[in-house]
Amino acid sequence: MAMSAYGYEVVQTLIVDIEPDIHVKRAMNEINAAARHRVAANEKAEAEKILQIKKAEGEAESKYLSGLGIARQRQAIVDGLRDSVLAFSENVPGTSARDVMDMVLVTQYFDTMKEMKEIGASSKSSAVFIPHGPGAVIDVASQIRGGLLQAESIQH
Repeated sequence: MAMSAYGYEVVQTLIVDIEPDIHVKRAMNEINAAARHRVAANEKAEAEKILQIKKAEGEAESKYLSGLGIARQRQAIVDGLRDSVLAFSENVPGTSARDVMDMVLVTQYFDTMKEMKEIGASSKSSAVFIPHGPGAVIDVASQIRGGLLQAESIQH
């Protein structure tokens, strides 16, 4: 409009190298920086979330596999004990499965005592208390039998 008084009509113009006030420039840069910080914070939080999820999934898988390993180990122990009891009962006339199990319990008891001694010697603890005496194995055996009988009565 200002140029039309002189007979010129400006239809379009190319403006380059605009230099706004320094305060305006600083404000615009701060707005851009804040927006980029928000995006970076969201990306970082998302990455941490993914890491935590993957870590939890890994721990869950590890516990699951550990449980499978323990179950297989216990099954192998039970199978081995069953085979031992049957073989001993067949090879030694007059012995019952109970006699063999009592002997196995005594063996397991002494193995446990040996392991506890090693734990006490290698760990930072200064004392490990385990009931020990002639009746200890009998007590353990009766507790195991009682537990098995209770489990059997619940199943029936």
